[in-house]
Amino acid sequence: MTHATASLMRPPFPAERGVDAHNLKLGMWVFLASEVMFFTALIGSYVILRFGAPGEWAKPGVVLNIPVTAFNTFLLICSSVSMVKAFAAISDGDQKMLKVWLLVTIIGGAMFVGIQAYEYTHLIHRGFLPSGVREGSELAELVANGTLPAATMGLYGSTFYAMTGFHGFHVTCGVVAMAYLYLFRVRRGKYSQQDYRGIEAVGLYWHFVDLVWIILFTIVYLI
Repeated sequence: MTHATASLMRPPFPAERGVDAHNLKLGMWVFLASEVMFFTALIGSYVILRFGAPGEWAKPGVVLNIPVTAFNTFLLICSSVSMVKAFAAISDGDQKMLKVWLLVTIIGGAMFVGIQAYEYTHLIHRGFLPSGVREGSELAELVANGTLPAATMGLYGSTFYAMTGFHGFHVTCGVVAMAYLYLFRVRRGKYSQQDYRGIEAVGLYWHFVDLVWIILFTIVYLI
């Protein structure tokens, strides 16, 4: 038997598919490791600046709308659950439920970004800027009467928008990635019970941004 004939009679690349899946998962874990270092540096800088800053730090409830953000956090956690459901569906070979749960995840992520944009708009309208408090605004009056500390508001604004903004960017990237998979892969039946590498990779990423937000919500909005 010639080498060419043997190649034609070989099964359809099960070993190669396993190697590709392993490489894709490994690549995603390496990428997430770099993201862990990025957010660790960002959060660590916030902690050092906050507790090392002279004077008091603004109480989150005075500036930030905690109930709205708590709902947004719940929404992101629910989208993480629906991502698990999507992965479980394709693991069972259920194409229909994969489409349903992935679409639910996309909608949840898009709503999170939309609510965060609304939060930014509301905060800027009240006078909370990355540079601090805008003169003549509602929050400027709170600074004037001593409700908010004048010395640390600039630091508070810059760290708040940097951390939540970078996270919002990551969520947006995740929504775009899932939308691409849904439109050009999932709807065309490109994934199966034997090959669901893309869903697994984007699922890992989505759980990561969910976990990071829980940490950010705790230290920025609640402490």
